[in-house]
Amino acid sequence: MLGSSRWLVMSGILVAGLLASFAQANYPPPERLTGMNPCISKQTCHECIQTPHCAWCAAPKFPEKRCFLPNINTKIFATCPPDYTLNPDNLFSMLRHRNLTKGGYAAGGGGAGGGYDSIEGLHSNFSSSSSSSHFHKESSSSGGSRRQEAVQMWPQEVNLKLRINEAYRMSFAYSQAEDYPVDLYYLMDLSKSMEDDKKKLSDLGQLLVESMSKITSNFRLGFGSFVDKVVMPYVNTVPKSLIEPCDGCAAPYGYKNIMRLSQDTSKFAGLVRNASVSGNLDAPEGGFDAIMQAIVCRNQIGWREKARRLLVFSTDAGFHYAGDGKLGGIIKPNDGLCHLDTRGTYTHSSLQDYPSISQINLKVKHNAINIIWAVTEEQINVYKRLMKHVEGSFAGKLSDDSSNVVELIREQYDAISSSVEMKDTASSAVKVKYFSSCLGTGPAVETSKCDGLKVGTKVEFIAEIEVTSCPANRSEWKQKFDIYPVGINETLTVNLEMLCDCECERQGHMYEEKSPECNGVGTLKCGVCECYDGFFGKRCECSPHQELTGFDKHFQSCRPDNTSLVDCSGRGTCACGQCECEERDNPKEIISGHFCECDNFSCDRDQGKLCSDHGTCECGQCVCNAGWTGPSCNCRSSNDSCIAPGTTNGVLCSGHGDCVCGECICHEEGNTRYSGKHCNKCPTCPSRCEELKPCVQCQMYGTGNYSDPEECARNCKEFVPEGVETVIVDVDNDEVPCFGTDEDDCKYNFVYYYNETNCLQVRAQNERECPPQVYMLGIVLGVIAAVVLVGLALLLLWKLLTTIHDRREFARFEKERMMAKWDTGENPIYKQATSTFKNPTYAGK
Repeated sequence: MLGSSRWLVMSGILVAGLLASFAQANYPPPERLTGMNPCISKQTCHECIQTPHCAWCAAPKFPEKRCFLPNINTKIFATCPPDYTLNPDNLFSMLRHRNLTKGGYAAGGGGAGGGYDSIEGLHSNFSSSSSSSHFHKESSSSGGSRRQEAVQMWPQEVNLKLRINEAYRMSFAYSQAEDYPVDLYYLMDLSKSMEDDKKKLSDLGQLLVESMSKITSNFRLGFGSFVDKVVMPYVNTVPKSLIEPCDGCAAPYGYKNIMRLSQDTSKFAGLVRNASVSGNLDAPEGGFDAIMQAIVCRNQIGWREKARRLLVFSTDAGFHYAGDGKLGGIIKPNDGLCHLDTRGTYTHSSLQDYPSISQINLKVKHNAINIIWAVTEEQINVYKRLMKHVEGSFAGKLSDDSSNVVELIREQYDAISSSVEMKDTASSAVKVKYFSSCLGTGPAVETSKCDGLKVGTKVEFIAEIEVTSCPANRSEWKQKFDIYPVGINETLTVNLEMLCDCECERQGHMYEEKSPECNGVGTLKCGVCECYDGFFGKRCECSPHQELTGFDKHFQSCRPDNTSLVDCSGRGTCACGQCECEERDNPKEIISGHFCECDNFSCDRDQGKLCSDHGTCECGQCVCNAGWTGPSCNCRSSNDSCIAPGTTNGVLCSGHGDCVCGECICHEEGNTRYSGKHCNKCPTCPSRCEELKPCVQCQMYGTGNYSDPEECARNCKEFVPEGVETVIVDVDNDEVPCFGTDEDDCKYNFVYYYNETNCLQVRAQNERECPPQVYMLGIVLGVIAAVVLVGLALLLLWKLLTTIHDRREFARFEKERMMAKWDTGENPIYKQATSTFKNPTYAGK
């Protein structure tokens, strides 16, 4: 019997184990339990409303799932009383929305000037409140004598209540006012090497005033100078050198505000002329100290509240920045505050370090100032790199004696005023995207910058605002941030309230402490019990110390249906009829749900990224952020990103590709291959070099088919080439190199490419490479001279040789004559009168 009972027990355990394994293996996955409903796993009201499109039912004793999708779960929506249904909407309203003005004045001092109309109204979208023009024209009754304050941003302040991960699109407009005030502060390096530049600036002072007066009648001008910190090793601290560091030089100093911004521009030239140069030792200058003081000392400099602020920084050297002060024993960081005395001298030059680039950028943004780096050719590349780190700044090449300073300032001002770029001060929890068609009539594309603007032109933008997460600090649920055009002291202020919790979770309606619904040991919030310490359960009916009864009933509440033999989906333990889900090793991976059927880590991935980093994993399914779709949120829901910026026809992928998941897949047509983000680049296509050469020639060198200026202006409107010393091809940017030879047999080269807005850009070398000119007269005269000289040389040589030969012959003759021995001679033709003949045969007789 014992053996038989033991066998039965073992068989029962084995059968139970097999059934449990079978049930666990066939347990429906989280997707089956939740379907396409991301709300089902949410257990509290604040979790529910932080999920897009979900609503919460706070009714007591509600039998259904409290968190639901109203447009899908219509039964729950109909069952829940309206007073207990919590589904907060995104609310938008305007607080200040003064109309745009085409002309105006600058508010001075420190106030806003003119005031704003305070009109409150609720607007669910922009179109319902913008059917008419936002421009406000001056009344004719003013007689032209009264001018309104310039308003260039519409609206000026709004309120927005926004749920998490639900993007809200808000429209706003910008227009550049006519005759807008300009404050120009000229900050000059007055080290010894800039002496000729100072003289030229004083000579051109009146021309600068006249040039800027053509832009605006409300123009103010100021002047300041800098050298460097009066500390070794920046300057020579020998007592004699501190008085006169170089011949005709003044004592060194850090920074001086010589002329406050003033409409009395006539004294500018005189003050510049009378300013003394000084000397320092090292090559970099203390310009950052001067920039910081010129920006933050608003009252001393005289910056107006409503004006375009230009700071022209002129130097022929580099700059010291944060950390360089340690070389002189200065370790105190720059505090970014104003330290000018009554004479306009920087008092803390030797007390604190130079500011950093990020500090300069921060102050530039806070004070809406455009810096123009007017530097010499040797420094232009350094300041062009610096330009990328200082918002709204531009770099231009200054001639050696600053003779082109007026032209440079005018060109840079035109470049600044003809474009607008929107930025914001939103925190990391808020994501803002910008869309606009700029001056076109096509669909709005994602861009924050528009070029080619003219005075009075209105540009409409759309700001897509999305709260990506609720900050841990409740005080940060209400935030204020500004949307502003770079370099303009006007803003659109957004008062944002994040809808991160429910009202019923705070004391008041639907909030009851020690509620009978919670057995007196919990607080009823939004229809759900929040149990006190030591109690748990749906109605706080459980305690870890109480004895449990009704074993089967107890575990049945931890199973989704009667067919399942697995408690809490096999990923938790059942305690007092409630599943306690397991905790993962990774604290960010959470198992949740009434039956532990959900988690936030089992969703589809793309390239190893959960939900492609474009959504959140909710109960095993990706809940995509606005603008994304697909099982792994890897596809854009809009085709806007496939339309090249600047186009008006709305053609996807420039007609050379297919838009797949918001990205262009470019075609390959035979030997023709398209590339680029919008398939608008074709390295293998015939280049436009021959087409562009005439315009490059006339615009850069005044030669070619369009050498006549009027003809050049008429035929070359597509681009204005940027002049560079050396043309370097950026292959990564798909730049196409071009080479040419003109009628003067001069060689030149340039590159062209298309920028992000599909606009043609050209860079060409400043100077052509021409062969040396042939001096024909010199050649002819040279040949003649050479022939004459060669002839003379030959004659001289002949004369020399003949002389030598004659002398040798004469010497030999003289020698022979001296050595001759003369005998008595007979006349060879004389014959004697007698002749004697001998007979050869006669012998001795």
